Amino acid sequence: MRAVAEKKKAQNIPEYIIYMYQMEDLLRVYNFNMEDIRQYVISHYPISEGEKTEAAVWFSDMAFDMKNAKVEETGHLPQTQELVDKLAAIHWSLLKTDKDYFDLFQKAKPHFIRLFLEAGENAPKHEIQIALNAIYGQLLARLRSREVPTEILEATDTFGDLLSYLNWVYFNQEQFKTRQN
Repeated sequence: MRAVAEKKKAQNIPEYIIYMYQMEDLLRVYNFNMEDIRQYVISHYPISEGEKTEAAVWFSDMAFDMKNAKVEETGHLPQTQELVDKLAAIHWSLLKTDKDYFDLFQKAKPHFIRLFLEAGENAPKHEIQIALNAIYGQLLARLRSREVPTEILEATDTFGDLLSYLNWVYFNQEQFKTRQN
């Protein structure tokens, strides 16, 4: 599990964020009971016993972090949310400086407006959180064999394009920072 998370974090930040949301929800479903996580989750992965022990430690550390951050019932780990906010900062910057990104945003904008209005008081603080929530919601619906409404599929297609672009810019910025050091 840790290896999957690290690979995603090294290659695709939006995928990493959604994966971490899944892992947080997995811990919640099992009420942070590590014995149940070991028995019903980790034991079914085709990995070595050493890797299973590492996975148990990883889940245990995540559970500890979630409890410390008081996100046992809702919310996300601060370090994950920090990445969401970094993507949002890139988003706001690109809207002012990158015509290609602005054009992608224009395609997604009606979906953002609709989802903001539907969420009402519970609306996330920015578009990137809405995009991630919509894609994660679509994933959960498909995992539960539920039909996903056409307007959500259309929205998540445009959100996926935005997130892919943001991911590309994020890694280019990180690469630039590394070269400067």
